[in-house]
Amino acid sequence: MAAILLPALLPADQITLKNGDRITGKIVKKDGDKVTFSSELLGEVTIPWTAVTNISSDEPLVVVLPEGKTVSGKITASDGKLQVATATGTETSPLTGVSAMRNGDQEKAYQRLAHPGLLELWAGYFDLGFSIARGNARTNTFTTALNSSRTTRTDKMSLYFNQIYSTATVNQVSSATAKAVRGGWSYDRNVDGKRLFLNVFNDYEHDRFQNLDLRFVAGGGLGFHAIKTEKTQLDLPIGIAYNRESYSTPLTRNSAEAFWGDDLTHKFNSSTTLHQTFRMFDNLTDLGTYRMNFDLGSATTLRKWLSWQLTASDRFLSNPVIGRQRNDVLLTTGFRISFAR
Repeated sequence: MAAILLPALLPADQITLKNGDRITGKIVKKDGDKVTFSSELLGEVTIPWTAVTNISSDEPLVVVLPEGKTVSGKITASDGKLQVATATGTETSPLTGVSAMRNGDQEKAYQRLAHPGLLELWAGYFDLGFSIARGNARTNTFTTALNSSRTTRTDKMSLYFNQIYSTATVNQVSSATAKAVRGGWSYDRNVDGKRLFLNVFNDYEHDRFQNLDLRFVAGGGLGFHAIKTEKTQLDLPIGIAYNRESYSTPLTRNSAEAFWGDDLTHKFNSSTTLHQTFRMFDNLTDLGTYRMNFDLGSATTLRKWLSWQLTASDRFLSNPVIGRQRNDVLLTTGFRISFAR
């Protein structure tokens, strides 16, 4: 008999919906117009806040009331009003005026994002690829890539680096057939808390077979979060940049550029993710010339820290130095090691 009554006596939060359904479990968070609830039978479910009529918690929650006031305590709600039993009294608010609720774990995560140290929240990956051919010709190709970003509630910092080095030996004569290095950083800062953000960036590029000793690009502009969901994020940036190109021919070109493009990330499922980036740089100094950067990659998780990646990278220059092609395409595949801090 005690075993039958025990589940009913265990602490639990409750939500009652407009259709009369009652769910028992734990309140995880209320964010925007959704409330997330964890139930032993249903798992973690998301419910429209407007569908909730009654709600109560068995443990203290952090609650953000109208005008941004934050309190902590056990909650009860009925007849369109929410009451929070704090250590000093009771706070009452219209149910529709509650902008957020968080349990203990969610509050820790929220504070970590709101006030992180400079070395915290970094996450990214390291790619490594190597291929060889033996026979009439001996070829070796080595590729590496590093991508890391630090995202908070107000800004995002990103670093990237990738390189390819390839050699071939024919009739006992060896030479490099590819040697390119690309790297840079960017910083985004939200300006309205939701959709708009400011962006600054700095890119570097070396490509021996374009006779490019160094391309230095610095720029900035505005961006717009066109789509921002758990599965898909699409950003649309636009702005201006300064481009300095130093070639071994020798030739040096300085130009102002206007740029636009997109950054897309989409999770097909829990194991496969697609990343796509495009930038069009229109030359404002030498009108009619331009360059394009396009990157497309996918990663499939093999282990929590290990993935298999496939990446395509295209760099197009409408006015290369004499004797060089306008397009450079790089395809790589190999293991990806993920990290987070």
